[in-house]
Amino acid sequence: MFNWLDNLITKLVEGAFGMSVETQLGSSIHFFFYDVVKILILLSVMIFGISYLRSYFQPQKTKELLERIHGPKAHLAASLLGIITPFCSCSSVPIFIGFVEAGIPLGVTFSFLVTSPIVNEAAFAILLAAFGGKVAVTYAVMGVLIGVVSGMIIGRFNPEKYLEAEAFKGEGFNKIRPDMKQKERLAYAGEHTIDILKRIWIYLLIGIGIGAAIHGWAPGDILAKYAGSDNPLSVIIAVLCGIPLYSNALGTIPIAEALIGKGVGLGTALAFMMAVTALSLPEMVMLRKVMKPRLIGTFVATAAIGILLVGWMFNLIF
Repeated sequence: MFNWLDNLITKLVEGAFGMSVETQLGSSIHFFFYDVVKILILLSVMIFGISYLRSYFQPQKTKELLERIHGPKAHLAASLLGIITPFCSCSSVPIFIGFVEAGIPLGVTFSFLVTSPIVNEAAFAILLAAFGGKVAVTYAVMGVLIGVVSGMIIGRFNPEKYLEAEAFKGEGFNKIRPDMKQKERLAYAGEHTIDILKRIWIYLLIGIGIGAAIHGWAPGDILAKYAGSDNPLSVIIAVLCGIPLYSNALGTIPIAEALIGKGVGLGTALAFMMAVTALSLPEMVMLRKVMKPRLIGTFVATAAIGILLVGWMFNLIF
C-alpha cells in the first residue's frame, strides 16, 4: 500500500543525505521519515472517517442503549464494541470523549478505550497467520478481559469526580445535529481532525524518533538481552519500553514476531505490543482534555497491571 512512499523516502535518504538505507543511521533516518508520513496519513484518514461517522452519532440513543445493560455485561458490551472499531488508541479517544460527553458511565467507557486499540479483526487475522489459532484466540480473549476488568475497577473509584469541567460541556456533540448537511458533516470532521493533530504531533515525532533509533540499532538484540524469556522482569521491561512509543496493533505485530525470533518470550513480546497500542503518550495528551492527571494515572496503572498479568500468563502457557 505504501510502496510508493518507501521508494520515495529511500531516494530521499540516498540522494539528499548521501547514505545507504542498509546502514544503521540510514535505516533509522528512513524509518523516521517513512513512519512520520505514513502514520500522519493513516491517522488523518482514520480520525476524519471516525469524526464523519460521529456526525451521525446521536449520543443520547447510545447512552439509552448502554444504560439498559448493567454490571459486567455493560463492560463486556463496551469491550466488544471496541473490537469492531479497528483503530489505534488516538483514533479511539475521540469516541471515548464522545461517550463521556454523552454521560455514559465512565467505567464502561474505559472498557471500550482499553480494548479498542488492542483487539480488532485485522489484528486477529495477522496474529492467526503469524502465531496460530491458539495464540490469536487467547490474545483476543485476554484483550477483552483486560478491558472489562479495568473498566470495572476504575468504575468503583467514582472516577467522574476526576473529570475536567470541559468533559461536561459536550462541545464535540453540541456541533452535531440530526439535520446536518453533508457539507457541514465534512467540515466538522475536518475541524476535529486538525484539532487532534495539533495536540499530538510533537509526541508523534518523539515516539517515532525513539522507534527509529531502536529500529536502526538492532532492537531485537537489545530486547532479547534485557527482556529474554529467562529474565523474570522481562515483561515489566517490555511494557516500560512500549509505553513511550506509538503505533497500532497492525504495526506492532511484525515487531513482536521479529522479537520472538531473536529470543524474546511470546508473552513479553505481546505485552510490549499491548503497551504500545493501548498506552501511548499521544493518547494521554488527548485524554488530558477531559481528565485530571490522577484519573489518567489510574487508567495507565490499571491497564498496565492487566497487560503485565497477560504477558506473564503467555510466558507460562506458551
